[in-house]
Amino acid sequence: MTKSYEFNWQKHLPEFMQEGASFDRFDEDPYIFEPNCQMKVDEYGFFITWKSEGKEGQVLECSLINSIRVGAVPKDPKILSSFEATGKTEADLEGCIICICSGTDLVNLNFMFLVADNPDTARKWIEGLRSVIHNFKANNVCPMTCLKKHWMRMCFLTNVNGKIPVRGITRTFASGKTEKGIFQALKDLGLPSGKNDEIEPSDFTFDIFYALTQKICPRTDIEELFKKINGNKTDYLTVDQLVSFLNENQRDPRLNEILFPFYDPKRAMQIIEKYERDEELKKKGRMSSDGFCRYLMSDENAPVFLDRLELYQEMDQPLAHYFISSSHNTYLTGRQFGGKSSVEMYRQVLLSGCRCVELDCWDGKGEDQEPIITHGKAMCTDILFKDVIQAIKETAFVTSDYPVILSFENHCSKPQQYKMAKYCEEIFGEFLLKQPLENYPIEPARPLPSPNDLKRKILIKNKRLKPEVEQKQLEAFKKHMEAGETNTPAIIMGEENEEEADNGEKEADDKDLNSEAPSLSEATSEKDTNSLSQSSRKEEERNNSIKKVPDDEVTEISEPTEATDATDISEASDQDSNKKGGEVAEDSEEALIAQYTYVGATTNIHPYLSAMVNYAQPVKFQSFDVAEERNIHHNMSSFNESVGLGYLKTNAIEFVNYNKRQMSRIYPKGGRVDSSNYMPQIFWNAGCQMVSLNFQTPDLAMQLNQGKFEYNGSCGYLLKPDFMRRSDRMFDPFSETPVDGVIAATCSVQVFSGQFLSDKKIGTYVEVDMYGLPTDTIRKEFRTRMVMNNGLNPAYNEEPFVFRKVILPDLAVLRIAVYDDNNKLIGQRILPLDGLQAGYRHISLRNEGNKPLSLPTIFCQIILKTYVPDGFGAIVDALSDPKKFLTIAEKRADQMKALGIDTNDIADVPSGSSKNDKKGKGKGDTVKASVTPQASSDMGQTSNAAQNNTAETKKDSALVPNVSIDDLKQMKTYLKLIKKQQKELNTLKKKHSKDQNVMQKAHCSQVDKLVSLHDKEKTTLEKLLEKAIKKRGENNCQELKKETEDKIQTLVTDHKVKIKDITAQHTKEWSELISSHSSEEQEMKDSHVTQQCEHLKKLLAGVQEQQTMQLKLIHERQSKEMRANQAKVSMENSKAISQDKTIKNKAERERRVRELNSSNTKKFLDERKRLAMKHQKEMEQLEKNQREQLEKLEKFNEQLLKSHHANKQVQGQGHAADGEAGGGDGPQTCHSGVSD
Repeated sequence: MTKSYEFNWQKHLPEFMQEGASFDRFDEDPYIFEPNCQMKVDEYGFFITWKSEGKEGQVLECSLINSIRVGAVPKDPKILSSFEATGKTEADLEGCIICICSGTDLVNLNFMFLVADNPDTARKWIEGLRSVIHNFKANNVCPMTCLKKHWMRMCFLTNVNGKIPVRGITRTFASGKTEKGIFQALKDLGLPSGKNDEIEPSDFTFDIFYALTQKICPRTDIEELFKKINGNKTDYLTVDQLVSFLNENQRDPRLNEILFPFYDPKRAMQIIEKYERDEELKKKGRMSSDGFCRYLMSDENAPVFLDRLELYQEMDQPLAHYFISSSHNTYLTGRQFGGKSSVEMYRQVLLSGCRCVELDCWDGKGEDQEPIITHGKAMCTDILFKDVIQAIKETAFVTSDYPVILSFENHCSKPQQYKMAKYCEEIFGEFLLKQPLENYPIEPARPLPSPNDLKRKILIKNKRLKPEVEQKQLEAFKKHMEAGETNTPAIIMGEENEEEADNGEKEADDKDLNSEAPSLSEATSEKDTNSLSQSSRKEEERNNSIKKVPDDEVTEISEPTEATDATDISEASDQDSNKKGGEVAEDSEEALIAQYTYVGATTNIHPYLSAMVNYAQPVKFQSFDVAEERNIHHNMSSFNESVGLGYLKTNAIEFVNYNKRQMSRIYPKGGRVDSSNYMPQIFWNAGCQMVSLNFQTPDLAMQLNQGKFEYNGSCGYLLKPDFMRRSDRMFDPFSETPVDGVIAATCSVQVFSGQFLSDKKIGTYVEVDMYGLPTDTIRKEFRTRMVMNNGLNPAYNEEPFVFRKVILPDLAVLRIAVYDDNNKLIGQRILPLDGLQAGYRHISLRNEGNKPLSLPTIFCQIILKTYVPDGFGAIVDALSDPKKFLTIAEKRADQMKALGIDTNDIADVPSGSSKNDKKGKGKGDTVKASVTPQASSDMGQTSNAAQNNTAETKKDSALVPNVSIDDLKQMKTYLKLIKKQQKELNTLKKKHSKDQNVMQKAHCSQVDKLVSLHDKEKTTLEKLLEKAIKKRGENNCQELKKETEDKIQTLVTDHKVKIKDITAQHTKEWSELISSHSSEEQEMKDSHVTQQCEHLKKLLAGVQEQQTMQLKLIHERQSKEMRANQAKVSMENSKAISQDKTIKNKAERERRVRELNSSNTKKFLDERKRLAMKHQKEMEQLEKNQREQLEKLEKFNEQLLKSHHANKQVQGQGHAADGEAGGGDGPQTCHSGVSD
């Protein structure tokens, strides 16, 4: 018999809270002061209610309360004077204030303050209220409980006379009925019905309110279903009719019959006993339509298995086996550029169940030099690092005991990093995991600890120094501190070498606006620049002292981050914040974004901080092969969404395998300045653990995230499906065929009606979407018609929306959303498919921030069943002729479009070889005899799909295709050889260029000396003549003048001869040099071409060897499968004979068995011979293909050598000409100074 599930959503509520107490209440903004309020919490923990003398009753819904805190004494003189008027001083308020923080989302918060008579009362109420809030199970109560909750709200919202105004009731039904109809319904129930009337709370019972809802909002949809079940013959259901309805409609046919037994008459009677109000019908075992409606609105008909809201998953697997709720740039309340940073965001995000938050750390400004958190240089305000750490400590383990990961993006200088580390150590205390757990050492191939192992622990994700460097620096730092010195020791302030820097995580390389920000000159005022230049000078002085460190001491540490990197933005943002409230004017924003330049996170880590990093060590991602080879589970990498999509497009299966072993973090691309979110589903499909989103933006992506992580006790950790954890299972997130061991499903949703969707008279429609694997994702296809002018109880009565084939229900979620006639979201609900219940269900809606809406529901029928394929033709076609289909990367890009991903958002990434490609030749360019444009996922599907020999033949021929020369030339080692040769050639050319420059300089120097000497001698003669003329007069120096001119003429003639001689000599030397260089270069090119030819031959030989090995393995497998099938046939035949009742005696049975064995032996031998012949032909065909491949390669190599020699001759002539020309051009550049 099906058992009744008791949904224990209520928390224990202390009696003193139900009895109530007197508090003074105040709000700071806007200012409100209300003394002597009688505060209570209702018995269900739905509301905090209060009422004071002469005022209306008020309520605060507990589901909207985020936190209860000890309040500080207010500083506002207006509030203090109000307390003084009641006789309370500041000292009296100390320890008596309770702060209640609430809001419909994480950003728009309200703070209400209660002041108790004494600290003991305040302390007692703080503890009591904390025990009531964060009741995530209460967010999933049934529609009947929601009606009761709304009724209670109306009862608490009394007027000044303590009575319920009729106006409050009319507002509930305003969207579908006129006031006249509501007044008439109240009158029919014997209640006051005037517009300004009021009702005694004692007269307005829940039964009266329920009857009122049925009068004003009759459930005709349920009435029609009721008539359908009983054939419209009676006004009741019999036990048999109810049992039939329950088993055929309300039970998932896929469920195990032992764990989930069928309904029987006994269980049906229990349901009638519980929900039928008519005693006469109850005695006869019958159910009225009212009882049926109450049953459908109860917890027993929740749309999801309510036990999934408990902590139901195994929490002892390694961390990498879980999806982890993660936040990006947690401190921001809005935009990425010019936004406001808030400590409060860390509290709200952690309280919502998030387990990974991000801290962008920068050097603080001012004398105290406190580290700050801000979106560096993006014109955002800043907050103190220590305040954030305190907030994290207070809220980290309120809603979940499982580990919190702090993702540091560290831009701080060493001294401030030390401050950060000390704050973490002192404030977190025992919460901080400073050392690895004893059973989980930080070693390669060792798995990560589990969430249970790390309960109530905080992990730091930050770049870490190499162990030997960290130890050396830590010892030096400790000695330095023991000596009592306050400045940072020089050994720690040195420069990190390039190798260490490369080992750091370069998440920031592509963060753009989602990481840091614009350069200083564009973002700061003149005043800021002046103050910054002072800090720069101080930093320069510090750096000068650093340079004194001996070279051998400065190893494995990066360059210090400049102070300007950290201090500029804070001042700029403060100034900006004063002017514009933290928001940047639109006209200047675009210019600032355009000028944005990224400043990367430092790799220069303080050893004290480095030593605190253990199971979340970020490294620069190189390739999936390198990560697999290293096998370091505590290493993790971050990818922006575009890069992540790029790797998914090219290496999807490798990405999944990577995530089985170690963690990855995805974060939004830089272009999302508005803090919008990408679709997380595509990355969950690949097993990415930390899919970080902007929690401040309650968009569709965040709704999917919050809906998904509501399961498993809202603890922030969800165990990935089995095939995404096990190393022996292969999973392609773009698969279009069912995964081994997972049964595909068909899901049908028929939307009948809505209830209490809006308090306005508007049009509404419902959208039903599915998110999961790309092939499972169907969005914006299924929507109901628009029902106009009725937000109260619209009837859609749509045909079923059928999701025909959901191949992976474990990862799929259903989204039901209601929109108004302006396409504005009214409410939505995310329902993971693996916990969805079949049948007629009421879906209670949530707001865009995933907070429960009190009344709005959608009534629909959900049908879940096992998917039965129409046929296998398309699959066989795909397997037998893959060339007819798109390349796998193109196909995946198309599949991503189903999730709303634009191909422009997918980054081009290096296409590393797959795991499968590595077998056979170690690190070389091994090709698993299957190097084709198709990826490894196609191979995996191909190797398991076909069952008969014909399909096998087609499949096997696809597994050992011809390898073209282009394929060989695309292999890693060949590309590496080309790169190496190009490098050698470039090095030689650089050397030649250097030699030519040296010769040119020498030639120029020689010519310049001749010219200088000639000019000097000529000038000396001219000066002597000039001197003589001055002394003796021009007329007396005619003879001397003529003599001097002759000397100058002789001098010029001699000079020209010398220049001509030296030019000829230079030309000869230059030509010889050019010829020598050309010869050396040509020799190197000859060598390179020969190497290329030999390498291609070597690669082809390796590929062919693997092809042969692959075919042998295929043949062995086919032979093994044939033998297994033959054995199975033999056993089945023998079993059939043994069970044949026509065979009367044992001898006859044994004879039949012998005949069968004889027949089978002959048949089986023939089959094996045919298979052996087939294998021989395939091997001969392969050898023939390989010989052809080798001949083609040899011809290609001959042509390559020929074309090279032809080019060599042409280039030789060209070089000779160049040599002559160069001989003239080179030295002639120095002759410009020669003049007659």
